[in-house]
Amino acid sequence: MKHTITFQPDNITVTVDQGENLLAAAANAGVYVHAFCGGDGVCGKCKVIVEEGEVRADKATLKKEEWDQGYRLACQATVMSDLVVRIPEITTAGGRALKRKPKTTRTISARSLDTLIGKWDVDPPVAKLYLELDPPTMDDNISDMQRVMRGIRQALPDTPEPSYDHPELIKELPFVLRESDWKVTVLLLHGKREGEPDRIIDIEPGNTTDRLYGLAVDIGTTTCSGVLIDLNTGKIIAEASGYNAQISYGEDVISRIIYAARPGGLRALQEKVVSTINTIIDDICRKMIISPADISYIMAAGNTIMSHLLLGLDPKYIREAPYVPAVSIFPLTKAAGLGIQAHPSVRLFLYPCIASYVGGDIVSGVHACQMAKSDKVSLFIDIGTNGEIVVGNSEWMVCAACSAGPAFEGGGIQYGMRASAGAIENFHIHHETYDPMIVTIGRIKPAGICGSGLISIVSELLEAGVIDQQGKFNKGLDHPRIREGRDGWEYVLAWGQDSLIGEDIVITEVDIDNLLRAKGAMYAGYQTLLESVGLTFDDLDRVILAGNFGAYIDLERAICIGLLPDVDRDKFFYLGNASMLGCQISLTDVKRFRERVHVRQLMTNMELSENTEFMTHYMAALFLPHTDMSLFPTVRDKLPERSV
Repeated sequence: MKHTITFQPDNITVTVDQGENLLAAAANAGVYVHAFCGGDGVCGKCKVIVEEGEVRADKATLKKEEWDQGYRLACQATVMSDLVVRIPEITTAGGRALKRKPKTTRTISARSLDTLIGKWDVDPPVAKLYLELDPPTMDDNISDMQRVMRGIRQALPDTPEPSYDHPELIKELPFVLRESDWKVTVLLLHGKREGEPDRIIDIEPGNTTDRLYGLAVDIGTTTCSGVLIDLNTGKIIAEASGYNAQISYGEDVISRIIYAARPGGLRALQEKVVSTINTIIDDICRKMIISPADISYIMAAGNTIMSHLLLGLDPKYIREAPYVPAVSIFPLTKAAGLGIQAHPSVRLFLYPCIASYVGGDIVSGVHACQMAKSDKVSLFIDIGTNGEIVVGNSEWMVCAACSAGPAFEGGGIQYGMRASAGAIENFHIHHETYDPMIVTIGRIKPAGICGSGLISIVSELLEAGVIDQQGKFNKGLDHPRIREGRDGWEYVLAWGQDSLIGEDIVITEVDIDNLLRAKGAMYAGYQTLLESVGLTFDDLDRVILAGNFGAYIDLERAICIGLLPDVDRDKFFYLGNASMLGCQISLTDVKRFRERVHVRQLMTNMELSENTEFMTHYMAALFLPHTDMSLFPTVRDKLPERSV
């Protein structure tokens, strides 16, 4: 259920889900509320007055007279209805009311993605066919397999006769037929191209047509995810995820390539990712009370290195110029042969890669959003340690990867951390007091800064004039939170007594510099790709953000720091885990699945590391938001004069 909150005196209205935290709602709406304990309820600074509507809150957090007057701690209040909430004035010691300046924030619109991903039918790449066969007699003593083929021809008279290539199938066939009284279910794998004959990959006793399941798998460097789909209905019925166990051998792909070169390293890495997939299968099967043998097809996507390691292919030359993978189109593989818990007949399909650092996960995402079927020019972006970018439409596509570094995942930041409990995920600063408003994941005391929090912090400090466009602190500001620390100038986000870790949590000029390099690499990548085909940002019809990180990016702030282009906000779409989405679509609709061949053929890779224009654009992007402010007119208009 949705509810509307109106924040006064700014008269800002926002729509949220019932059960949303009031402090988080204010932060997302750009409304400043003094709060620096992250939402833990201990600082008592985030008092607001609920003038209309109902919130769920604990009376013990306030004095009785405050409670009776409608005061509530925003961080401890849960939205239960439409609300009118008044933010009390902040006054100086002399009694002067400080000005309020509503912030411009914007999440990427949750409007329908139908225009991007379209519709798909329930027509999976595998099908089950129930047969009741006549038992053999002296007058009809053809072979068991011929008998099955005859039954298929009778049931499907208008389709080519299927083939079979599964030795175990032939060994087991005579016993399965007789033990099931000649009543069996045939599992058919449809041809790679329309019109090609099906392939018999399994014959099961009895009627099992109601149990037709497919597994979509996203093999991420950090996290692997699985989605179980009922292929009879096309509905998702279970999900599971877990850390890629390869992390114990290195957090990034380069570390794992190096480890793979050690004796036994490649085998160890393969076993780890297979173990992770098996854990996901176990979790899903326990939830649904089914057997792994009930899964009839596995559709997977991962970056080039993850795909190589899953198949046990040496990724050594991916890291060395001219950066060549062992293979770009992966063979259809029997999952059990890799050690995956599955029926011996189950096939694993891996999305093809384009180049060493543009993998099947990107092909899957581009496939999902139908760039290859649209005349609109789209910019597809997957932001991460290795940022991938695709520009194009139905006639052409150019893609590239750029090493953004780990800043967006908290790496290289003094108090950086992954997006887990205690991570600062949202931040505002008062433009006169320079005091913070902090919201953490889990609404507990702050423990560090995650990627979305980092973008919010730097954007807010820039707009407030605390830092300049070079990311340097304004040393003329007399405020205890702005100080010279051990590693240079810094801003104190949370004092030690207010933090979960018992020490001051700060953001430093070194942190900001690391963010500048990360966002500069991404933006330079967009520019270089667009210029390579004679286009500019004005020529874009759509900007599509993929990846889990995109869900937490505030659009205005990402543009403010120069991570995303300053174009019409209605051109932005958020696709989510596009790699997984492509697998789900392909697993459900064989016609959409067959389109991935055309998608891959359209994509041409550009190596940015060898491109001189990229380096020029990169150096220009090492400012907030950029050295060329004509590229960011909306940001230029809202920055204080001293910052521009």
